[in-house]
Amino acid sequence: MADLQSFIEELRTKVSIVDVVGAKVNLVRKGREYQACCPFHNEKTPSFTVNEAKGFYHCFGCGAHGDIVKFEMEANGLPFLDALRKLADKAGLEMPKLSHEDHAHSEERKTQYEIMEMAVSYFERCLRLPEGRHGLEYFYARGFGDEIISKFRLGYAPANNGLKSWLASKGVSEHDMIELGLAAMSSREGTSRVFDFFRDRVIIPIFDKSNRPIAFGGRVMNDGQPKYLNSPETPIFNKRHTLYNLNNAREKGYEAKNIIVCEGYMDVIALSKFGFEYAVAPLGTALTEEQITEAWKVCEEPTLCFDGDGAGIKAAIRSVDRALPILKPGYSLKYIFLPDKQDPDEFLKAKGHDAFAEYLTKTTPLVDLLWKKNFDNAPVATPEQKALVEKNIMDEVAKITHEQVRSYYQQTMKQRIYYELGKGAWLASISQGNKWNGQGGQKTGRQMPVKVQVTRPKTTLDELVLKFVFSALIFYPELILQFEEKMSLFSFPNAELQKLFDAMLEIVNAHDGDEAFNSNVLCAELEEKGLKKLLNSLWELKMFRLQKPFESNLRRDIETKLAEVQIRQLEKEIKDILNKMENSSSFSEEDYSLYQSLKNERQALIDSNSSLD
Repeated sequence: MADLQSFIEELRTKVSIVDVVGAKVNLVRKGREYQACCPFHNEKTPSFTVNEAKGFYHCFGCGAHGDIVKFEMEANGLPFLDALRKLADKAGLEMPKLSHEDHAHSEERKTQYEIMEMAVSYFERCLRLPEGRHGLEYFYARGFGDEIISKFRLGYAPANNGLKSWLASKGVSEHDMIELGLAAMSSREGTSRVFDFFRDRVIIPIFDKSNRPIAFGGRVMNDGQPKYLNSPETPIFNKRHTLYNLNNAREKGYEAKNIIVCEGYMDVIALSKFGFEYAVAPLGTALTEEQITEAWKVCEEPTLCFDGDGAGIKAAIRSVDRALPILKPGYSLKYIFLPDKQDPDEFLKAKGHDAFAEYLTKTTPLVDLLWKKNFDNAPVATPEQKALVEKNIMDEVAKITHEQVRSYYQQTMKQRIYYELGKGAWLASISQGNKWNGQGGQKTGRQMPVKVQVTRPKTTLDELVLKFVFSALIFYPELILQFEEKMSLFSFPNAELQKLFDAMLEIVNAHDGDEAFNSNVLCAELEEKGLKKLLNSLWELKMFRLQKPFESNLRRDIETKLAEVQIRQLEKEIKDILNKMENSSSFSEEDYSLYQSLKNERQALIDSNSSLD
């Protein structure tokens, strides 16, 4: 029988109400909601709001209220079935065949939620009985006190068929118990019997976004397998669409502007105990596209927290594969990996709230994980191996369906391929002291490149180049001392820029060893020194704050720009000395030595960075 309500709920999951309403009115984000002038009555001051996470719109002016289906009907004058068809087309779903029995089926669904609520209460009660004592002690041993037990409505399923008997006494049929995953049937020697699905397990109830019980998770109390057992798929429970604890985490996630996706429900409960009440988890499956979409309704970049072991890394990689096709502007994922193969529960018990909060500030963006997935541990000794790495990366980027996002990923990956595999990798030899043999970029040893000492005036840096370099150094202050010696080879175009660099050096040296020192501290102290106007003129610094480039990339960009200036100056000097020799009937050995020295220095720079040839 077709389930109309289930179909509508799937539409709500797959189709964003913001997209539906936004096609009709101009929505503006205000905190956790979107606002606009109401399409249902004339108004000058916006009183119409859309709540993405809750999936409804509401007008405080005229009282209009509803979900995506109702909006399609009222805003576009569509009948119910036509509105459903339009949304189904948008979601790529096939319309179910509807009948007069659908109303009766909807009423049956209400009864199913009531039966699940009865089961939740039964498991809660059993946890406090003598037969559930070892289950209660298990929760206590994990550090879950009565407050947490009550909040998550934790329980215990006894080893007998107690739930089946109790539900039967309340008039619940065996058919309903089996359909809801509360009981199962076994057949032996031609006879059949019905028994409790969960036996001798601590129970974790699973709720939908409306806080209705839809399934259970159970952990075995002995050495039996499986260690964790989830309810099977039922008319009201779809694992792919459900995130454990979303009913509690949604509002807290709005406040924190974050949502943490863990591997399991025990991690979620542990995080809640330590104050991180905006954690959720998938249920017995790898993170799905539908679950990612649900998380995006709370925040635009959920934090995926994985154990620091091999299984955690694999789970993270699988999530990248799931997310790529559905990425859209502003929506992505970020990751943290806990040390020493710990899960969140173990980490929190060992290091506490503040240590975990610190980890949340040091996330890895999805784009970095995509790079690591294909680059780390991949052989890149030959051109063919490099080409394979590039092909694999660009093939994955091609899975991104949103054209604009895909374009930026292609641009970013091409840049990294250039720096890590291509000509840009040669630039590292300047700062790392590597000499390259010219055979596909392979290193020949930790030898310093040839340096030729030539006595001549300092090269003056162009103001635009210098402002780029200063912006990069201010964005990553740890680079300032690394480039102090190299910057001394150049003169600055004006006294103000020299003053800025001197101030940067003074502040960095004063904060030597200060772990709290960062770009914000540096800028604040530069402003105190009266350099605010000059700071504001560094437009590249504003760009870096938006784009957040890698430190290694900016270091190489600085090296590139400084090398380009040096080579241009050397070429000018070579041209001048050649003109002098060509236009003179005789020239001194000093002139010829200078000519050779300039050529050698220029060639040394080019050999160290073939991209400038």
